[in-house]
Amino acid sequence: MDRFHLMTVFVAVAEEESFAAAARRLRMSPPAVTRAVACLEGRLGVRLLTRTTRLVRVTEAGGRYLEDARRILLEVEEADEAAAGINATPRGRLAVTAPVLFGKRYVMPVITAYQRIFDQTTVSAFLIDRVVNLVDEGLDVGIRIGHLPDSSLHAIRVGQVRRVVCAAPAYLEQYGTPDTPEDLAGHRIISATAVSTGAEWPFLRDGKKLSIRLKPRILVNTNDGALEAAREGFGLTRLMSYQIADEEAAGTIRVVLSAYEEMPLPVHVIHGEGRLRSAKVRRFVDLAVDMLRADKALNGGGLAEPMR
Repeated sequence: MDRFHLMTVFVAVAEEESFAAAARRLRMSPPAVTRAVACLEGRLGVRLLTRTTRLVRVTEAGGRYLEDARRILLEVEEADEAAAGINATPRGRLAVTAPVLFGKRYVMPVITAYQRIFDQTTVSAFLIDRVVNLVDEGLDVGIRIGHLPDSSLHAIRVGQVRRVVCAAPAYLEQYGTPDTPEDLAGHRIISATAVSTGAEWPFLRDGKKLSIRLKPRILVNTNDGALEAAREGFGLTRLMSYQIADEEAAGTIRVVLSAYEEMPLPVHVIHGEGRLRSAKVRRFVDLAVDMLRADKALNGGGLAEPMR
């Protein structure tokens, strides 16, 4: 069998963790997928996958081979597209990652718009509130909130968000609006541990950092949970501005202490491919940049020169 074909089948099985799912993805029969993996293992003389009744996992050797196979297949794809020209039609699987709420509100509309235009692609969206390594986890594009460490990734700035303290208008009417960060000590606090793992909320006063230690009445590990408790009028919480954009626009949540907020956090679209970006990645990145920069919740105050 063709070596590139065997690599493609192996990568699909490893990523799907299932022979049957890989067969559906590749539009092959399950026996053909099984034969291809067996042929590759026989050619290499090493076991690449371990099979159980439920899952398929890569072995230690399989994990190393998977990384190399992804790189080789990507280089082949890039070479084909470079020969075909910049107007090559996007095709194949695209994997995108973003924080959960940001992904639901801002990235999924990009994905659906992309799919309507490029129907020869399949997009996998991994929405998770942790920083993932694009290369190690086989992802093509990520949306990151916060300052980026030095790396080989290519980044395009598309906006910014703020950490804000907020509450329902009914709560503020009943218990009063805090005028300074110190006033929070007299209020009921909802702590979203996905935003801050500690009981201290940082602020800025006259350009200097200020930390206020609080005793939350509710600690919840999801931003959705904290927002719901605030919407119900229980107390004050601290979230990202994009997470409450719809509620603030509807008047069901009000931001307080805006004069003491930390500096805004940049939002970037990142990818690991350089000059020979594949058509599927290039078109998705271009669409994401255009749509995110056009969103007033991310760029209400304008945007500086983008970082590339």
